[in-house]
Amino acid sequence: MPAHSYRHTHIGTLISAHSYRHTHIDGDHGPGGRVGPAPLRAFAVTPALREAYASGDDEELEYVAMLAAARQSLRLLDSDPDAPRRRVVLAAEVTDKQIAAAGTDFDEPALVRVTAAIRVRDVAAGHVDDSTAASQIAAAVAALPAADAGDDDARFVVDGAEGFELQWYATQELGFLAGAGD
Repeated sequence: MPAHSYRHTHIGTLISAHSYRHTHIDGDHGPGGRVGPAPLRAFAVTPALREAYASGDDEELEYVAMLAAARQSLRLLDSDPDAPRRRVVLAAEVTDKQIAAAGTDFDEPALVRVTAAIRVRDVAAGHVDDSTAASQIAAAVAALPAADAGDDDARFVVDGAEGFELQWYATQELGFLAGAGD
């Protein structure tokens, strides 16, 4: 069986002054850096996701995986009150040798575990909320505990975060978003 590429495995993360918290870039933002630490909770087009969305093509399924990573980023924002209220998703090329437990969670069929840090040169792009979404993203983060407890109004607020499309950024731009660029 040929090696599968989990093309554009999506990693929910946070952006801060000089690093990406939880999932961060070690060293510089150049090709020698790594995204980690491993293991990384990530989202990809898995066999389970394909089964759950039988009619979706690859592009649609990658979008579903990216939305799952954006939800993860929202949860990471809840754990870091100092991080700017912008969801961040890194899309990276990852091989099946780097993936464990792909799509085994019934509730999250796109969920994978990346077992090794990802080389920066394998990051294809970043997807980040526009700064104009910050207040709505902050409201969604604040509503997470109530939504998890079953509050329908809070769930509505959390789900509203998905109404904001993540903006695409080339890898060279990510350091500037984090305030690390000159």
